[in-house]
Amino acid sequence: MAIDLLPALDLRGGLVVRLLHGDDGARTVYRTDPEDVLAGFAAAGVARAHLVDLDAAFGEAAQRPLLERLVARGREVGLRVQLGGGLRDAASVEWALGAGCERVVVGSLALTDPALFAELAGRFPGRLVAALDIAEGRVRIAGWRQEAGELLSETCRRLARQPLAAVLVTDIERDGALTGPNLDLARRVGSACAAPALLSGGVRALADLEAAAACPEIGGVVVGRALYEGRIELASALAVCEGRP
Repeated sequence: MAIDLLPALDLRGGLVVRLLHGDDGARTVYRTDPEDVLAGFAAAGVARAHLVDLDAAFGEAAQRPLLERLVARGREVGLRVQLGGGLRDAASVEWALGAGCERVVVGSLALTDPALFAELAGRFPGRLVAALDIAEGRVRIAGWRQEAGELLSETCRRLARQPLAAVLVTDIERDGALTGPNLDLARRVGSACAAPALLSGGVRALADLEAAAACPEIGGVVVGRALYEGRIELASALAVCEGRP
């Protein structure tokens, strides 16, 4: 079964980085020119990139000029962008969609103001991705620093009634650690939310992508550190996700 390969482009202070377990103190800088990285994804045949504004996720000023340039660059080279990080109110969601993002990834808002999130999902059907960042079975918000205070099962039942594009399922304990993804968690959450799950956290090898592609509940995989460190070759990853030999 074909699934989306979503290379991650995490931005901190304008640089391309990856964090370990969401810890800003455990940051690795990979590239200084995110536009070059985005263009490289497009040249390899990537259809959609997963862009994250870590500054905004940590409550700092959003990197909007850079994000707007990247989205525009994506349009130029035929690459769609889904953007997450700090989109915690209606104005920021509207800005992201107005800037040309194909989809927006919303985490905290889906938990802190369910009514507003549902209203936005209804206004923009198929454009919102609900982000569920999970550690030890509990959903976390605000850049993974706070517990949401709601059972995961309750969150999934509520989201299942909304016209989402997908649900991003991140196992925080595996994120950036190259320990293998939590396929079972993604499958359970995708099924409970009645939306394709985007698997995130721990992907380390082509075998992980092959396993994800065999799961009907999973519609895509976000891959970051393994690509940047050469553990997974981008062309091979695309072939696996597209079901090509």
